[in-house]
Amino acid sequence: MPGFEEARRIILANVQPLGEERVPLLDALGRVVSQDLAAPWDHPLCDFSAMDGFAVRAADCAHIPVTLTVTDYLPAGGSIEGSVAAGCANKIMTGAPTPPGSDAIVPIEEVTEGEGTVTVREPVRPGQHIRRQGDDLKAGTVIFPAGTVIRPAEVSMLASMGKAVVPVRRRARVAILSTGDELIDLGQSPTRGKVINSNALSLAAAVRDAGGVPVLLGIARDNRESHREKMLEGLKCDVLITSAGVSAGDRDLVRAVLAELGARQLFWKIDIKPGGPTAFAVKDGIPVFSLPGNPVSTMVTFELFVRPALMKMMGHPKVIRPFVKGVLAEDVRKKQGKLNFIRVRIEKEDGRYLAYSAGDQHTGVLSTIVRSDALAALPLDAAQVPAGTEVDLLFLHEVDLQEEPR
Repeated sequence: MPGFEEARRIILANVQPLGEERVPLLDALGRVVSQDLAAPWDHPLCDFSAMDGFAVRAADCAHIPVTLTVTDYLPAGGSIEGSVAAGCANKIMTGAPTPPGSDAIVPIEEVTEGEGTVTVREPVRPGQHIRRQGDDLKAGTVIFPAGTVIRPAEVSMLASMGKAVVPVRRRARVAILSTGDELIDLGQSPTRGKVINSNALSLAAAVRDAGGVPVLLGIARDNRESHREKMLEGLKCDVLITSAGVSAGDRDLVRAVLAELGARQLFWKIDIKPGGPTAFAVKDGIPVFSLPGNPVSTMVTFELFVRPALMKMMGHPKVIRPFVKGVLAEDVRKKQGKLNFIRVRIEKEDGRYLAYSAGDQHTGVLSTIVRSDALAALPLDAAQVPAGTEVDLLFLHEVDLQEEPR
């Protein structure tokens, strides 16, 4: 039975990045660039004015104040054929190309305008308020290397470079299968002994949150035929996730049916709590995650094991959310000999993260994970972890941790 780190190592060693596709720029938001993207031209494309003002020859302004003749007007996007002659100036707007002959821009607030003239009142230095051609990027420079995650800032740069279509890694299509005769679909009213299939929706939400495409297969009933039919459909996707039916009971058929279908099981059970009866297999390159059925175990094992695999498959350079250091704010009891991940809420005090239990840690108690900010990893060898112990925290979402002013 592997431990936490070993299980994750096995998983990541057996998943590979997906192929690429070309998508419209806006659809690439949040996706990962699959090949180096280079600038097709200089950026800026030419010298242009960074201010509203007047394009001048700095040599004409060596002795101020000086009055120059205004010979032309350049709006943004405009251009002129002639150059700025000695003793002359062109009125110019921000973003307009600088006219030949000029080598400085004088801001409009530093001049006095007359009838066909302008008087420069402040010293002028060559090159002031001009953005030079290629200052930002030279043609052929790699803008974004493969593996770059596209955010709004990347969209802006790619648009300025004319990249209407972008090569990115495919989104992982993730088949989600719940198992068990006790399950009913969302929208049906539960009766005694029946539970709503919430795992399918929580897993679909987690897949979508990670950037994947969930494919809901429904419920496999407690017979081999139903399992086989649903699993064969799921194995047409990039990833298959099952929940429940992975322990050793009479109706826990997941592992047996996967074996019949030719899946190669790489491990069953992990030395952690919750989520111990987790299995991982591969069928013709398709990773198969068999997660426990308790809702909290399902969500925790997705975060610890499935999410990193999806991130690698979709080309992300950083696939594992980092642990950060925090301190237990209260005593915690745990089962000795297992790495425990407990659900905690976080407060910040004196620059430290303080971890408080979010409530009942039973894996069927959903309200506790709803209240959780993070998972706290408690050491294997301890049965009692006292307040003040430093622990590793895995944040589950962004948390506003502004300290209250004193």
